[in-house]
Amino acid sequence: MGGIGKTALAVEAAHQARARGWFPGGTLFVDLRGYDDDPVTADQAVLALLDALGVRGQDLPPTPERQIDAYRALLAERRERTLLILDNASGPYQYLPLLPGTDRHRVLITSRDRPNSLAVRLIDLETLAADESVTLVTRALHHTDERDDRPAREPDALRELTDLCGHLPLALQIAAGMLRRRRHRRIASLVADIRSAGDPTAVLDGGSPGTDLYGRSLILRPVLETSYRRLPPDQARLLRLLGVAPGAETGTEAIAALADLDMEAALSLLEDLAATHLVTPVRGGDGAASGVRWRVHDLVRVFAAGVVSGDAGLREEGEAARERVLAFYVQRADAADDRLRWLPGRAEPAWFPERGQALAWLDGERAALVAAAGWGREERFANAAIRLAESLGEYLSWRRYFDDWIATSEAAREAAQLVEDRLGEAAAWNNLGLALYGTGRAEEAIDALTHGRDLFQATGRRHYEAIAWNSLGLALQEAERAEEAIDAHTRARDLHRTIGDRHREAMAWNNLGNALQEAGRVEEAIDAHTRARDLYQAAGDRHREATAWNNLGNSLMKADRAEEAIEMYSEALKAFQEFEDWYSEGQTFFNLALTYERASRHPEAHTAYLQSADAYTRANAPTEAAHARTYAAELPE
Repeated sequence: MGGIGKTALAVEAAHQARARGWFPGGTLFVDLRGYDDDPVTADQAVLALLDALGVRGQDLPPTPERQIDAYRALLAERRERTLLILDNASGPYQYLPLLPGTDRHRVLITSRDRPNSLAVRLIDLETLAADESVTLVTRALHHTDERDDRPAREPDALRELTDLCGHLPLALQIAAGMLRRRRHRRIASLVADIRSAGDPTAVLDGGSPGTDLYGRSLILRPVLETSYRRLPPDQARLLRLLGVAPGAETGTEAIAALADLDMEAALSLLEDLAATHLVTPVRGGDGAASGVRWRVHDLVRVFAAGVVSGDAGLREEGEAARERVLAFYVQRADAADDRLRWLPGRAEPAWFPERGQALAWLDGERAALVAAAGWGREERFANAAIRLAESLGEYLSWRRYFDDWIATSEAAREAAQLVEDRLGEAAAWNNLGLALYGTGRAEEAIDALTHGRDLFQATGRRHYEAIAWNSLGLALQEAERAEEAIDAHTRARDLHRTIGDRHREAMAWNNLGNALQEAGRVEEAIDAHTRARDLYQAAGDRHREATAWNNLGNSLMKADRAEEAIEMYSEALKAFQEFEDWYSEGQTFFNLALTYERASRHPEAHTAYLQSADAYTRANAPTEAAHARTYAAELPE
């Protein structure tokens, strides 16, 4: 893409090649200005090349055709290998006539477009890695003043600045220039300015532009504008719409919905945009078109969104596109949620034949789904966003993405208040409370869950009220208010039993058992967990059955029935491993290790602690993994 550093890399490569003696005939360089309003033609470029080769004035042939012939003849006669750099070409028409007629010499061509029709070796340039971006800005500052220690004093601000620049070399060079001019200001001040503006190009291009080593102005926005202006209308429309998409990386099907296109048409346009380096395919999935994902560089997204916001007609086009992609996400997220909650005997969910497929789709679209749920703060999108947030709860809980769950729940709550949807607001409060409970913020969770319970009671929905009581009991238990938790779970159990929901009655029994255990009522806890296990088995809920086996093991351990507890943990582990629920597997192995340790079976305890650490590591829970390894290390020999 523009600003990626193509020219700088080509010139540096030429310097290093000459230093190694590869090109004793020297280097010829021509800037073809392919993306300017008046690009250099091959006929114009050959005059500069002939001049560099010593042909000028009266020696010039009279016509462009003869001039190109003379240029090629000179190269053919030239025995010493020469390197030709044809920089900034927008198409083959600019450089094909300039290629040597012999393979003795070498040519480097830089372009924003992929010449897929030509048999040339292609080297695609990506943005810099995060550490490389930091190094570039640091060196740029030190080259001006070696006493400039801001990078060392503000490493976090510098990393944030490079993130805001999208790790694009041109943007990084401009930022370095601004920091040089702002010598007595902190890096954090530039970061704050960019964040406040919301558009990095507005800030980075706002100062007096410098120039690069080739005399070009260091201005970012015109680079993006020239790339956009050269696009055919259908490609330009798709790029604009990608600017209003909810994520920087999106699947082909979601993009097709965004643009109101069939899959084949969307894929064709995306491939065209990829050829101009305005989008990047990032993953092929199973090789099918629906599995391909596409990433848009942050600065390109900001630019495209700015094009949309600057025109009333394009704004409405963008809003309609957002409605379409949000409707698509609601449909697919509902289907994925149905698959995650599916139990034997129920109708098969649409779209996702297997649980793993649902999780893979949700994993791939997670950032976009969370962002789209945030659109609910706008009335036009509120109702759809409420549904989307509700459909994400099971997944975000399963993956333990509690921050995302908090964000989507808060957005859903605000959306429900905006459109006066009391049931939706109650559900959002309940999900928010569960997410806060997951992060250990018990008192905040109790407050949110109490709001949800009261709203459910006011709407007269006893089924939802029962769910709310069960959720509230979890937070009360986390806050070490065991008796109140017992009361809440008992209420939930009784309501579910009255309604006839045996599956959720099992959940209430399971949670009630935990609360009873914490209150020291161990025999009652054993009975509660046994009832939960049996009800889960009857419902065919293998995963939650495993949680009941694990909790039953905990109660039996407290009752000093170690051998029975070990048997319960073993049953739980089988199911958790089937579901690849690494976090729960880590918990169960840890509980098993504690039981072995109490029974003075230290070698088995040591093994179980390490297995717990491994499972927690797979679950991306490093704190818990370290905790398990510490316990293993502290066991007596």
